Amino acid sequence: MAKTDIDDRIRGMLEAFAGDLANLIRESAMQSVRDALGGEPPARGGRRGGGGGGGGGGGGGAASAASRRLAKGAKRPPDEIVKLTAQLLDYVKANKGERIEQIAKGMGVSTRELNLPVKKLIAGKSIRTRGQKRATQYFPK
Repeated sequence: MAKTDIDDRIRGMLEAFAGDLANLIRESAMQSVRDALGGEPPARGGRRGGGGGGGGGGGGGAASAASRRLAKGAKRPPDEIVKLTAQLLDYVKANKGERIEQIAKGMGVSTRELNLPVKKLIAGKSIRTRGQKRATQYFPK
């Protein structure tokens, strides 16, 4: 008898977990659609669930949010690019040998936003690279 009670409790917990996971996936998909269509994201206060997400905590969040507000095909302001380039150089100096995905995650921006600043730093010989394509590692000069 005790075993069926435990089995029922386990099954209930698994069903609750699966339901929560399905809701999070649905929420994520809706957010992706909103972002793709250029809609405004819902208010931060309406978010459900615990604080375990961990997406928007880096120092580059402002640059990320600013570029999302731009119209499709619009250029970022030069001062924003200069600021992001300086942040990137500081990050590479502090975290030698990381790949672009790791850098973007650490800075809280997308890899796409880092393309131009990385090219500027390489052209200016402020950083050097080792490897190719996605395996490229970045080092300060």
